[in-house]
Amino acid sequence: QVHLVESGGGLVQAGGSLRLSCAASGSSFSINTMDWYRQAPGKQRESVAIISSDDSKNYADSVKGRFTIARDNAKNTVYLQMNSLKPEDTAVYYCHADVNIPIGPGRWKGYSYWGQGTQVTVSS
Repeated sequence: QVHLVESGGGLVQAGGSLRLSCAASGSSFSINTMDWYRQAPGKQRESVAIISSDDSKNYADSVKGRFTIARDNAKNTVYLQMNSLKPEDTAVYYCHADVNIPIGPGRWKGYSYWGQGTQVTVSS
């Protein structure tokens, strides 16, 4: 079992910045990809940014140039630096991770985990 705990959300004025953190904890796991999603009221959950185990990154077009995803493998933590925030960035932000967990000698199984979400509100 792996637990993801997000932090860093809050209320900020348009043009401001926030940094979200998501720490993974558990026993004996290996993280593949970590990513951030968001869900605004009345809208579907959408992918914001993803970072792979080889540190390759992808972003939604709506956040390119403003958001930066990074990971600290030693701390099993992923960050989302959000700059130049806009009111339309208001949403609950969720951390997600695809991990491998050992199930026997030389055998691993893939699992997917979500954090509980953290609210980001950008005022105009």
